[in-house]
Amino acid sequence: MQHDIPIHWIVLLPLLGSAINGLFGRRWSESTIAGIACAAVFIPFLLSVEVFYTLMTLPEGVERVIHPAPLFEWFASGGLSIPLGFAIDPLTSVFLLVITGVGFLIHVYSSGYMHGDSGFFKFYSYLNLFMFSMLMLVMGENLLLMFVGWEGVGLCSYLLIGYYYDDHANADAGKKAFITNRVGDFGFLLGIFFILYALSTQGVGLTLNFAELKELAPHLGGYATIIGLLLFVGAAGKSAQIPLYVWLPDAMAGPTPVSALIHAATMVTAGIYMVARMGFIYAQSPVAMTVVASVGALTALFAATIGLVQNDIKKVLAYSTVSQLGFMFMGVGVGAFSAGLFHVVTHAFFKACLFLGAGSVIHALHHEQDIRRMGGLFKKLPITAWTFLISTLAIAGFPFLSGFFSKDEILWKAFSNQQTLIPGWVFWLVGVVAAMCTAFYMVRLFCLTFLGEYRGGAAHGHGHDDHGHGHDDHGHGHDDHGHGHHGIHESPWVMTLPLVVLAALAAVGGLLGLPHWLFHAPNLFHHWLEPVFAGVGGLKFTDNTALELGLMAVAVGLAALSGFLAYRFYAGASQNVPGKLAAQFAGVHRVLLNKYYVDELYKKVIVEPTKSVARFCWRVIDDGLIDGLLVNGTAAVVGIAGRLTRAFTTGDVQRYAAAMFVGLFILVVYWLAG
Repeated sequence: MQHDIPIHWIVLLPLLGSAINGLFGRRWSESTIAGIACAAVFIPFLLSVEVFYTLMTLPEGVERVIHPAPLFEWFASGGLSIPLGFAIDPLTSVFLLVITGVGFLIHVYSSGYMHGDSGFFKFYSYLNLFMFSMLMLVMGENLLLMFVGWEGVGLCSYLLIGYYYDDHANADAGKKAFITNRVGDFGFLLGIFFILYALSTQGVGLTLNFAELKELAPHLGGYATIIGLLLFVGAAGKSAQIPLYVWLPDAMAGPTPVSALIHAATMVTAGIYMVARMGFIYAQSPVAMTVVASVGALTALFAATIGLVQNDIKKVLAYSTVSQLGFMFMGVGVGAFSAGLFHVVTHAFFKACLFLGAGSVIHALHHEQDIRRMGGLFKKLPITAWTFLISTLAIAGFPFLSGFFSKDEILWKAFSNQQTLIPGWVFWLVGVVAAMCTAFYMVRLFCLTFLGEYRGGAAHGHGHDDHGHGHDDHGHGHDDHGHGHHGIHESPWVMTLPLVVLAALAAVGGLLGLPHWLFHAPNLFHHWLEPVFAGVGGLKFTDNTALELGLMAVAVGLAALSGFLAYRFYAGASQNVPGKLAAQFAGVHRVLLNKYYVDELYKKVIVEPTKSVARFCWRVIDDGLIDGLLVNGTAAVVGIAGRLTRAFTTGDVQRYAAAMFVGLFILVVYWLAG
């Protein structure tokens, strides 16, 4: 349905802000740069709110889609036409509000965190470009426009993760994210090609438009499985699932606001969005759905166990993100698309708050990130501590906070699903164990950071947040760093205000998706997304409220027990236990601390052989064959020929005459002999 709302400005304004700051920001003040960048996100947020309200007030029976005429035809080839157009339905509107809303808060926060940085204008230019790419991804009306945004967020992640490129570790982290995502993107691209191939074999016309694909999906037949699996390869790369998750923990090399933006509001949710958007394909393939749910469940547990022993405050949160993304994929993989997407929204609130809270701690401690050198910060950083606590309880599944509702719904849907080839209780069991690990490592993180006594001595960092290139020259407008516990104080209001807003959303966000058994209240989130998934048939779930409540009680009880043990171990009477357990199970502890040695395995099996092949191509083929034989060899032959002919091309007429005479004599003799 066409409306007068200029929705294309939602996409274009962040691009405009990026261009203005990137081209002219070097000469401007920080307040001007931040003002332009924040406005380039806040105005799209207001437009997103208007779009949401417009969709909400449409009368019953009217299609809930805002679809203005395309701006122009991008290209046409054979029977395929790709217009440059945008469309917004209830699913897109949810992501628009999350991306622009949480993204705006991160932009505001960044003005305090990045104060004094020499590349302030460049940082905000990259940040706006990131927003443009993500908005293009969710608003594009066809798969190819989604892929443009998909590649854009990959590029921006490289620019922002490797922002401090003069440090080799940071530059390597940026390259790792970029290259790992290229692996997934290749699968995504193959999936698009298979869609076109499948449609061509059925003779139903070529299209990549989402609405048209939904109508033609039944014609894909047996191709649905291979298409779903290939698209999921792309989702596994972008949303950090096994085996392509390794880039995300290293993404901590970027400034903390970048970590919050990547992990909470934008890039990592792209894979969830794509699977949900293409749900009409996955619903036709139990194999593809089983793979998605299985990988999600394994990732949730795998990353959660790693998070149990990490000591870098941002690395703990990074593995937490990988684990929570696993929960989301488990949700959409069993066909509970609305449940998985609801966890996307609640996770955006509490994970953005946690990352920005970690940034506030790092800022106060002059870029210290090792939680073993923290402690006792509750009184010094009260706003940061309270907001961090609320978000910690939310992600741990504390009853009636946002994470409780979204995670419990995923666990129940996983248990009661009738789509996957693996029994639902298996997914539920893996999810519960992962939830127990989540409660443990988050309570551990909070206790070591904010409770007990301060263990850091002087509040100087040691480059633990991969800013070791000399990020200290940011200054942040404070002169009292490095004077022990007494030099630590709360962050400025531009950093604490976003924390308060996000903590409030983390606390009450669950009201959007209340379960049916609670006060018989309507599930507003499911009702809102119902038109999007109405045409996705064949999804069945067991309806048993008593069993659901029983399983929920078990899950909450086990998570509470796990969190209580973490409190006892790290802030209570049993603080000597973790050391004893680490010594008793030294092998297990070492494996978890070294993240199962997956990076080392990849280095041996993939990175080093690839480098060896590249080195062979460089030295033998490029230097030896192409440069040596073809280029330099050709030049050498010409040089030799030139030196040989130089003896005859002397310019001496008598010598030329003698040569002509000798030649003529030889020809005459040859003729006579013949």
